[in-house]
Amino acid sequence: MTRAEPVPPATRAEPVTPVGVTVVGLDAAGAPPHPALAPVLAAAGLVVGAARHLAAVPVPAGADTITLGPLAPALRRLAEAVDAGVPTVVLASGDPGLFGIVRRLRAAGLPVRVVPAVSSVAAAFARAGLPWDGAAVVSAHGRDPRAAVNACRALPLVAVLTAPGAGAAELGAALVGWSRRLLVAEHLGTAAERVRAVTPEQAAAGTWADPHVLLSLAYAPADAAPASPDRGTAGGMRVDNQPAAAPAGGWALPETRYAHRDSMITKSEVRALVVARLRPRLGRLVWDVGAGSGSVGIECALLGAAVLAVEQDPGAAATIRANATAHAVTVRLVVGRAPHALTDLPDPDAVFVGGGGVDVLAAVVARQPGRVVLTLAALDRVAPAVALLRAAGYTVEGSQLSAARLADLPGGSIRLAATNPVVVLTGERP
Repeated sequence: MTRAEPVPPATRAEPVTPVGVTVVGLDAAGAPPHPALAPVLAAAGLVVGAARHLAAVPVPAGADTITLGPLAPALRRLAEAVDAGVPTVVLASGDPGLFGIVRRLRAAGLPVRVVPAVSSVAAAFARAGLPWDGAAVVSAHGRDPRAAVNACRALPLVAVLTAPGAGAAELGAALVGWSRRLLVAEHLGTAAERVRAVTPEQAAAGTWADPHVLLSLAYAPADAAPASPDRGTAGGMRVDNQPAAAPAGGWALPETRYAHRDSMITKSEVRALVVARLRPRLGRLVWDVGAGSGSVGIECALLGAAVLAVEQDPGAAATIRANATAHAVTVRLVVGRAPHALTDLPDPDAVFVGGGGVDVLAAVVARQPGRVVLTLAALDRVAPAVALLRAAGYTVEGSQLSAARLADLPGGSIRLAATNPVVVLTGERP
């Protein structure tokens, strides 16, 4: 045996403090309340919860109750009760530590004990008979739903906690054009429970009861899909428990990792800077306009972003599909000529313009993405592009990249072989 090392002060556990608020989850799967609820409820002087939760448990006759609406007044009452030494109970749905009230209680400085139940997300996956250790869980409740939509566009298995106005109908409408199967779980744990499998179009046209959970699947789990060394996917879901992890195979990959024609591919040195400037991550939508081989968009997808690739050449479009499949990522492909092909696309967070003239750049900035990155080989195009970006309110940075790569010579010598210089411009909105 080895002697345990002392815990460093910076990482030592916080001292245990008396618990003033007990947060109890009511089972989303419909099971009876946890046995711990009865004694804490019997001793409670204040019980807080939604109307349906208060109606579901035997609140003591002498206890005060608060029906949750706006949270700020309830937090004040809870703080007053804790200061007065009054035992308090907060009732919540499922696991209140999963996008639940525990975060707000902790932020208010309240001492909390949590008795979780089965969350609505766990119940939804159970009803669907699906494993979910490789799923991403996001929320569209009380926040901009675009991040949840883009997670569904980018990742193969996503659970979304919805809200009125940001539910299955709205998310389904935003996912039209992406190859997704949606499972909508309504009224989990009640007699009105219903779980339905629908297409994005059907979800958009439907009427859904609140609350509900939406599961977004890239394709049916029964479909066979080989695991990818870069993504670790099988059967439509990741198997490494990291739904938005950086790719194991890296990025700024050599051109040999992509199929391409006539060297029509963004070189790895340039791609490294372009991807860094685009700042792809889970919850963002990136356009790759004039996608060519699709290498820039694919590497953004490898880093968790949702990606739309626009390419006018049908042959190049087939190459993009093959490259996306090889790297096991979802890239929605639009075959058409920009700027017309951009008209009906969802608004991007960042755009890479790898091809096209000033009219394409003008159409891109008209959509006001947060960042625009473009590469230019011809110097006479730099000044008009900078002027256009600045006129649209963007702060512009630029640099010329000129790389020289090692190349072998006969007899074992080595030389440097120059690649064509490229100007990289980045426009950022204040």
